[in-house]
Amino acid sequence: MAFTRRYPPDLIDTVVQRVAAARAVRAYGAITTVARQLNLDPRLVQKWVTKATTPPAATPAESGDPREVYLPAGLLHCRFCHQDMNPAEPPDPAPGYQCPAGCRPRPLAAVALADTVGRAILHHAPRLTPRTGVPRPPHLVAIHADRVLTRITAGATTRDLTLTWRPEPLLAAAQHDAERGRRLAAARMLAATDPLRARRLLRGTLAGVDPATAPAHPLHAEAATLLAELLLRLDQPTDAVPWATYAHHSMCHLHGPTQPRALDALHLLALAHRRAGHSQRAHHLYRQLAEHLAATEGPHAHRTLAAHANTALVLHDLGHCHAARALLADTVTTHRRHHPGHPATARMTHHLTRIWRDCATQGHHHEQDT
Repeated sequence: MAFTRRYPPDLIDTVVQRVAAARAVRAYGAITTVARQLNLDPRLVQKWVTKATTPPAATPAESGDPREVYLPAGLLHCRFCHQDMNPAEPPDPAPGYQCPAGCRPRPLAAVALADTVGRAILHHAPRLTPRTGVPRPPHLVAIHADRVLTRITAGATTRDLTLTWRPEPLLAAAQHDAERGRRLAAARMLAATDPLRARRLLRGTLAGVDPATAPAHPLHAEAATLLAELLLRLDQPTDAVPWATYAHHSMCHLHGPTQPRALDALHLLALAHRRAGHSQRAHHLYRQLAEHLAATEGPHAHRTLAAHANTALVLHDLGHCHAARALLADTVTTHRRHHPGHPATARMTHHLTRIWRDCATQGHHHEQDT
């Protein structure tokens, strides 16, 4: 049969790469299989493969350095003697590989071997090869084989190869983070309507993360913040404290202690400690929050005054009623002056009235209060 039809170069390259990929995994009858899959004549496929896998003699010279046809040292091994294969010694005229024990009748051609390896890399791991502006010949891709392969075991010919691929930890980590990011987004959407399901998603997102020892991580910090908020809504403040602690530590490490997200995390941590009954720790955190807010937003800003009001409430929890009343009364006055009509003023006033009523009910005497 005459091959009169003209085929585009892209198709020919694709066919050759598919045959090389099939041979790289030691598949027998690769040419027949690929020809059948693409409805091509096997003799035509054989012709393309033979032409593609027989590099021109000028290829090493054109590269400017004959070493560019050799694989990285220590990567190629012999299947028969199980030793490393090294560049053949003179008088062999063409670049090739031979075993130290000389167990092969003739060296393996380095150019053909590099071409086979390079085509396999281009097929299986194109993103892990160096990026250039133009397509690279397979034998030049092969000089970077150690980036994606840990071992190449050669049989009798340059096509009889077993490739051991290097794991891709960075890619795996990126895929893992992407999956965690999707869980976090889903949990954020469900937080208002289905907090229990959102909590399950967040625990999955934070699986394997120990809040006491884990390093700062943006995605983990956001998930920990949302989880702590949900645990407080579900009346589980003790469980919320470690996640709020991790979120605050991470936000400070990633953005700085006075950045808005770090201040929000500090507020959440103070609230978690107060709800858990850790009043002394909550008092310290609220004071720290008020100091940061005064420096960043101003001493009369609403959030600064709200932090003072919360500090007063914690003082009352600690039994310092006189100090709590004095601080809260000053805060109410300042808030009313600088934020007239703000609903928070009424809430602060309500808390002040409650503290007075509580003192009256309990019969407190505050001469000793500080």
